[in-house]
Amino acid sequence: MALTFVLSFLLCISVLSGTVWLTQLTAVRRQLQEMAEALSDIQAGNGNRKILAPRNDLTAELSYKLNEIVYCYEEQIYKLKAADEANRQLMTSLSHDVRTPLTTLIGYLDAVHRGIAGPEEHVNYIETARLKAYSLKEYIDLLFDWFKLNSNEFTLSSEKIQLAELTRNILINWIPVFEENQIQYEIDIPEKPVFIHADPDGYERIINNLIQNVIKHSHASKITIQISKKQSDITIQIEDNGIGIDPADLPHIFERLYKCDKERSDKGSGLGLSIARQLTEKMNGWIDVKSKSDHDTAFIICFPAAPD
Repeated sequence: MALTFVLSFLLCISVLSGTVWLTQLTAVRRQLQEMAEALSDIQAGNGNRKILAPRNDLTAELSYKLNEIVYCYEEQIYKLKAADEANRQLMTSLSHDVRTPLTTLIGYLDAVHRGIAGPEEHVNYIETARLKAYSLKEYIDLLFDWFKLNSNEFTLSSEKIQLAELTRNILINWIPVFEENQIQYEIDIPEKPVFIHADPDGYERIINNLIQNVIKHSHASKITIQISKKQSDITIQIEDNGIGIDPADLPHIFERLYKCDKERSDKGSGLGLSIARQLTEKMNGWIDVKSKSDHDTAFIICFPAAPD
């Protein structure tokens, strides 16, 4: 009797276990089927599709891991599409901004070569061609910097530099440009040495891009360049009294290929300020802009100070 009871009990346990196992197996098969359908949907382009599973489900961990993979995959796709769109815009801008000065340059040189221009026009044509050639070189330099910055192989050195002295050396080359464009300049650089850790060429490119932005777009009659040390930071400020920047443009001013409306939209590549920001951030600094429309603009760059 006892043996029969034990056997019956074991049989019941086996049947119950088999039923539970079969139920779980059916649930797992159903969940795997749902996963396969979801993955097929994702493969077809529906990146918003997610694989759902209760926390206590046997496939829960697998479902969550697949969702993470899908999320990372979609993020990579988004970045690739954004990069592709940026490159498309860049190529469109390149075809216009390079072709236009190049066509003008060739036209003036051809006129001189064929003897179409008279003696006075000859000089003017050569001067115009020279200016267009410099404009073209400047744009190509910006493109070169842009592609370098977005290359995985791009690196900046980090060395201790005497910022005041380096800035003076950079500005010496700009004095004739200020005078040629009838821009008053005020330079306030401390006599006492100030140091930061940065790449000298990268810092020079930042300053050159910001000053070039003033020359080309601000319509300013005065520029002020100031270096100051505040606690553990070194601040460089470049301010002009030009047309200012519209409040609607300010949040986008450092975006690549962004060109402000009004009088700023017809010039420039839209790369200079973006390059300045990227270089500043790669050297552990930050850059900001303050402006009042039709009044003035100030670019502020800040770097951590290095010990004297």
